[in-house]
Parts: sequence; C-alpha cells; structure tokens
Amino acid sequence: MSNARADWTTGHEAILYQSCATCGNVQYFRRGFCAACGGSDLVEKRAGGEGRVYATSLVCRAATSETRAHVPYNILLVDTAEGFRMMAHGDNNLAIGDKVKARFTQFAGGLVPYFEKARRD
Repeated sequence: MSNARADWTTGHEAILYQSCATCGNVQYFRRGFCAACGGSDLVEKRAGGEGRVYATSLVCRAATSETRAHVPYNILLVDTAEGFRMMAHGDNNLAIGDKVKARFTQFAGGLVPYFEKARRD
C-alpha cells in the first residue's frame, strides 16, 4: 500500500478506497488494517464515482467565513457502487434514493467530490 495518496484529499480528482484481500471488505477511511477482519493485506482502489444518495442535509448557515459564499450547499451521504458510504457535496435538489455521479469542484479553498444526478441513458 502506498503512503502517497493521490486522491481529492491531496488535490487530485479521484476517490480512493481500500479493499481487503483477505475478506473482501471495502472501506473508505484509509487504515493500516481491515475494519472487518483485522487483516493487513489491503489494496487501494479508485472508485468510479457512481452511487445513490443515502442522506442529504441542506446547509443554510455558514459555519466559517470561507463557506459563507457557498450557502446554501448540500452535504450528502452517498452509497457508492463499490460498496462504501462517503460524505460529499452535491446539487441542492438531490433527494434520498437519487442515482448520482461525482465530479470535482473547489469549495472553501480545497478540492471536493461533488455529486449530481446521473444521466439517464
């Protein structure tokens, strides 16, 4: 497992997660061990950015001066196609159950994943 994490937390347009080679568990928060079985054989993978909205919360009051320009903004919990749940930003009109696709945008000085409704084919 690489210590250099080339994902959105380091300014790269990617969402990374870990998969346990021992039990197959997937986890979003990087750890040195599998949260399910305790194994240490973890593989870092890149998510495709697709998922479904699990929860949504519209923020109408800025917590900091940096976020004031973004109000109102939507914070989501997204169940990804890979099987992990993550928190991210998204369109204000998203609802629980919506299929979504990630892109990346600047928010309060940093790069963040941003989900919008997936196109219907």
